[in-house]
Amino acid sequence: MNRQEELLASEIEIVYKSKIPAAKRVQIRNSADAFKLFWEHWDHNKIQYCEQFKIMLLNQKNCVLGIADISTGGITSTIIDPRIVLQHALKSHSVGLILAHNHPSSNPTPSEADVAITKKLAEAGKVMDIQILDHLILCGDGTFYSLMDECRM
Repeated sequence: MNRQEELLASEIEIVYKSKIPAAKRVQIRNSADAFKLFWEHWDHNKIQYCEQFKIMLLNQKNCVLGIADISTGGITSTIIDPRIVLQHALKSHSVGLILAHNHPSSNPTPSEADVAITKKLAEAGKVMDIQILDHLILCGDGTFYSLMDECRM
């Protein structure tokens, strides 16, 4: 393999293929809409067992492009790497994200760490013109807390 072939072999190609036609995408109008969709896609066998973190990817009309699993952790926390979150957003051409994680304790009150990661992701998103629209905390009893609704963002 010559030098040019080596360089071409190292090329990275990024592709996004939506399986849902634009006309059939769900539009998110408020936190209850986002909760309902997250709830339908959550593993209910784990919601009271361990923390999981997911993101909802949105286009400019707040239509859902997809939901991505970001991390699964332990009983009291999970690790969220902003680079992984932004990779998903960039690859899907998202302009907005809604964050969500569960509290196995069924206490929906956000921790200081929850608020801090929300702010960190919002700052990281600003650089790429990707807006963090909300962060939901889901509980196993079907309740949720919206940081946006409660003015915690």
